[in-house]
Amino acid sequence: MKEKDIRDPAALARYLELVRQDIAVYFTDPDGFASVSCPACGGGRHAQEFVKDGFRYVSCAACSTLFANPRPTADRLKRFYLDAPSSRYWIDGFFRPVAENRRALIFRPRADYVAGRLGVSRGCIGDIGAGFGLFLEELRKHWPDAELMAIEPSAEMAAICRSRGIGVVQAAVEDLAGLPARFDLLTAFELIEHLHEPRRLIEEAFRLLRPGGWFLATTLSARGFDIQILWEGSNSVSPPHHLNFLTPEALAGLCVAAGFTVEEVSTPGELDWDLVERAILKDGAQTDRFWRWLAQHGDAAAKRDLQQWVARHGLSSHMRILTRKP
Repeated sequence: MKEKDIRDPAALARYLELVRQDIAVYFTDPDGFASVSCPACGGGRHAQEFVKDGFRYVSCAACSTLFANPRPTADRLKRFYLDAPSSRYWIDGFFRPVAENRRALIFRPRADYVAGRLGVSRGCIGDIGAGFGLFLEELRKHWPDAELMAIEPSAEMAAICRSRGIGVVQAAVEDLAGLPARFDLLTAFELIEHLHEPRRLIEEAFRLLRPGGWFLATTLSARGFDIQILWEGSNSVSPPHHLNFLTPEALAGLCVAAGFTVEEVSTPGELDWDLVERAILKDGAQTDRFWRWLAQHGDAAAKRDLQQWVARHGLSSHMRILTRKP
């Protein structure tokens, strides 16, 4: 898989430019920001790393989590995601044109992983931040008897899920307190990095699950190969969207603190080298000479082996955790 298979470069560039414009509208008031402790371990000792698009990123001295601090309040983020022009463009200009590619390359393999790894097959399955409902659609092919529930705050995406025959709770993470504890599996894909308070998501997931229920999440790792090399130049470091970059150990610790038993933490990413190579060749990113040489002259087998090594050793920026409620 290559980045261009799931993200059109021109659409991504347009989206990021719209986000920068929206920052000037939605995030100029200092009263809309709050200083926070480490969102993973709660540590209070931080080292400043860089400023990007007006957002200051620091690293936690205790667990190495990279995070934006100060950051927009939960209410300000919610308003941005629901109302900003860039959020509307994300649906129709960025995601919809590549939705079927992403179904085949991302959501179908996720459904295959879940069906092969877990023994749920029935019961209630909830996807928090379900978007277009593609994961739940793919999972339904494996588990036709399961009750599927999209938990999605966007009215437009909630309507898309309903049109696909998926039950919907139109709610943000901050609104989950009203839901009953009835789920056998909860998923949250690429959500933790967006939240003002990731701990709240983990704790709500634990509350909403029945005993023995599973929680599966994916997010971005601060230790990820492409993020470490490109750092503030990485498109993955994209405020106000991506505020939290935990390490595998920090994410596991956050889940354990909420009461979960961690079954697996892995980094099964496929795009780290492709992202670095594109940044070097297309965007003129300044990196160490070795990476420039590899991008310009290295053979495909070396690049493929490098990506597999990165993923196998927990060094991809795409991180997955599977936990269970005792």
